[in-house]
Amino acid sequence: MKIQPVKGTRDFYPPEMAVRNWIIDGWKKVSVCNGFEEYDGPIFEYLKMFQIKSGDEIVEQLFSLQDRGGRDLALRPEITPTLARMVNQRINSLPKPIKWFSVPRLFRAERPQKGRLREFFQWNIDIIGLEDETGKALADAEVIFTTVDYLRDVGLSGADIQVKISSRRLLSAVLKRIGVPEERLDSLYILLDKKARLPKETFRELLNEQVLNPQHVERIEAFMETKKVSDVKKVVQLDDEINSALDEQGMLVDNLRRMGLSGYYCFDPSIVRGLAYYTGMIFEVHDMVGELRAIAGGGRYDNLLKEFGGPEISGTGMGMGDCVLEILLREKDLIDKQLPKKCLDFFVVCVPGTNFEQDSEDREPMGEDEVVRQTAKLREAGYRANFSYKFGSLGKQLREAYDQNAQKCIIIGEEFRDRQLVVKDIVTGEQELVDYDEFWSRLKA
Repeated sequence: MKIQPVKGTRDFYPPEMAVRNWIIDGWKKVSVCNGFEEYDGPIFEYLKMFQIKSGDEIVEQLFSLQDRGGRDLALRPEITPTLARMVNQRINSLPKPIKWFSVPRLFRAERPQKGRLREFFQWNIDIIGLEDETGKALADAEVIFTTVDYLRDVGLSGADIQVKISSRRLLSAVLKRIGVPEERLDSLYILLDKKARLPKETFRELLNEQVLNPQHVERIEAFMETKKVSDVKKVVQLDDEINSALDEQGMLVDNLRRMGLSGYYCFDPSIVRGLAYYTGMIFEVHDMVGELRAIAGGGRYDNLLKEFGGPEISGTGMGMGDCVLEILLREKDLIDKQLPKKCLDFFVVCVPGTNFEQDSEDREPMGEDEVVRQTAKLREAGYRANFSYKFGSLGKQLREAYDQNAQKCIIIGEEFRDRQLVVKDIVTGEQELVDYDEFWSRLKA
């Protein structure tokens, strides 16, 4: 019986592993370049930790288990709760602002579909600990900048992607100004977050069920259709809370302009992000065609650490999964042309039948032994080196060197009696006879 991989998971054969490493290496490189430090946590946590953040309904969306002591655990569906727990544990000793990134393997017990699997990798960046409004707005902008910095690094431009920026603080202020009771906001956020994925009539029907007042429904829909921040006043009469949220949005946009991101972002109040812990700026990155799920998303959360038993301290962050990203990069033909090829510094071969012992005609050829010795010596010196296990004809060994993308080939033949090597450049085809000791002196130099 053939055993298949679990639905919603992936096998990473060497070609797929090369793509995965290329994506993750890019995430890490951009994170470090933007001043973030890497962290990680356990692959499973107490189930209660995820319930604190997302409610009891999260249990149906993750893989949970009990250990031998009867404790309820869960494979992590996200790493933000782990981040909050870790920061809270050392909150007084950590220098601020905390700029951390992570690339965890995550698990969600959902129905697999395009761009959404049960097992995936996700890039997370977070900035925690800035308290003044100017610093918060700058941190929000830096999270967006770092996200775009990676996407530009892999070849995507403003013609391919768009950062849709909104504000949970602004949405809350507008909804309350329209007349929605504050106790209904969290459930309304969840519905509004589904707007783009629901037929228009279905969305309006569900909105009517929650809001009840038809005039309120019309104004909510009008707000979510606005294209400019200045259009908000056409939907509701501005008050101090709305003006404060608009000022915050203005500082964010000013910072994005300073960072050179003009043309990459737009105001889009239909971006809601269903999670209740967002308190300020929120954003999602979408492909311009609009056929895929969000490539990345995040926002400001100023109460999350407090919910996990820590102090009231600000934070902002972003998450980007590898599944949707890879689909988009393949559609744009941006992977194969950038993927590092397997490459060797040296491939060591021998001329068949070579024997270096003058008086031992009955002995087996020693060239093969020397190939293994020299390859091991090259590896010990830090070079990528390989050899053929078959030790066929010289032509076949050279073909293996070419197929493995070796830069140079060391040929061990009769010349080795006189402590000499033939070094062949696989790219140009040129070769030279080099003194053995001189060859190693060059490498060490």
